[in-house]
Amino acid sequence: MKSLRLFVILWGIACAKDTTDTGSTDSGTSDSASPSVTPSIYAFDSAFDQTNSVAYSGQAFRQLLMVEMNSYLGELTDRLNRVSNPYVPQAGEVAAALNFYFGFDGATGSDVLLAWSGDADALQSTFGEVSTGKNLVEKIAGNDPTGQHKDWSTDFEGWKENHISTPESLVRHWFDLIDAQAVAWAQGNIPVGMNGHAVSAVYITPEGQNLQQLLYQFLNVSVSFSQATDDYLDDDVEEKGLNSPHAVATEGESYTELEHAWDEAFGYFGAAQTYGQMQDDENKSAARGVDADSDGFIDLLLEVNWGHSVNAANRDLDASTKVPTDFTMEAWEGFVLGRLLLSETAGLGLSNTQLETLTSYRNQTISAWEKTIAATVVHHLNDCIQDLNPEIEVNTSDLIKHWSELKGLALGFQFNPRSPLPEVDFQNLHQLLGTAPVLNADYRADLLQARDIVGSAFEFAAENLGDSEGENGW
Repeated sequence: MKSLRLFVILWGIACAKDTTDTGSTDSGTSDSASPSVTPSIYAFDSAFDQTNSVAYSGQAFRQLLMVEMNSYLGELTDRLNRVSNPYVPQAGEVAAALNFYFGFDGATGSDVLLAWSGDADALQSTFGEVSTGKNLVEKIAGNDPTGQHKDWSTDFEGWKENHISTPESLVRHWFDLIDAQAVAWAQGNIPVGMNGHAVSAVYITPEGQNLQQLLYQFLNVSVSFSQATDDYLDDDVEEKGLNSPHAVATEGESYTELEHAWDEAFGYFGAAQTYGQMQDDENKSAARGVDADSDGFIDLLLEVNWGHSVNAANRDLDASTKVPTDFTMEAWEGFVLGRLLLSETAGLGLSNTQLETLTSYRNQTISAWEKTIAATVVHHLNDCIQDLNPEIEVNTSDLIKHWSELKGLALGFQFNPRSPLPEVDFQNLHQLLGTAPVLNADYRADLLQARDIVGSAFEFAAENLGDSEGENGW
């Protein structure tokens, strides 16, 4: 993160109290310029009771569920391989363990201890201390009852297997694969991998898929990115997203529905409350927490950078010696300036002019966010291109990991209704990527073509894309 640029931004604020909700006309409302300073932390007082009006614990909780599932998978092979008292699962047992995170049930899981292993102890030690009544499956693309721009039971693309029809079915398919391999592993039947040797981990398939990485990256786009772009920051459904009521407080709460929707999108981006105060290298390391209040603990709700917010810092760092990018600041400013506008107009409603300003902040934030995803896809494409260098012996473990990170994230472009990647290019991209890496020169050429598709759609500088060897870029 570059040093936060302190500047004054002017926008219109309705002079007279308007009882209309977001989307009201300008008729009878005059706009006057009111100077505001860009906030350096994501915290805003309520217009109704002077308490903090920011709330996104559910989104932070879902970020935590993804990380905890990732940790479970990271330890599973060692548990199976223990000389003393090895883990011997029955059929369905590992899939059920994975579903603990995916379909989290607070009635049975709230008292379970977290596996968090950041740079300091977490302020919260159990799932229930972070949030309640939240899970991943209810928020994965296709499972919201209204508002999504496609029917994900018919229009989900990018993974061609006959029984895969929705994002949820893909996740559960991967659960079942891991489950079956864990049972076989415990019986001494370790699969042979794409290099002709036994796979190195229980979540690696014979075809060359790292299911740990596929799950983590795919959930980050099919839950976090999908929810933000196609729900909380979308504007295609009345009384939802940017069309949520803003003239009155949500019943029993200190915020309007529109303020809350904006906060929930911010929670899915995953930035810590102090993201705007930190440099890129600090935001990268804040994936392990940043003790901003110096109390000796990491507050998992406020002091961790999750998922996409970390990737933004990584890509800005990678581009710093090439054609610099500032995905971190672009996303931060869009989020924080939009939220400041909402804080200053809560209880008044938005004029059409103010709604246009808010929409521009939305567009800025989502653009920076999706460019972060696209740049990270390019980064992993370059890794794979280097891994397939015909002049060196292929390290299949590296290739499988890099490909799986790439594929999981690249499935996410379809979830943004305003993605600059055309649908036909999305289809071509995933036809080139396939459903597993291939050990030949033709596939390496396919990956270079895939990189060109992404680079062209997002108008990335050639210097950041890298060369024909996958080097000197992201």
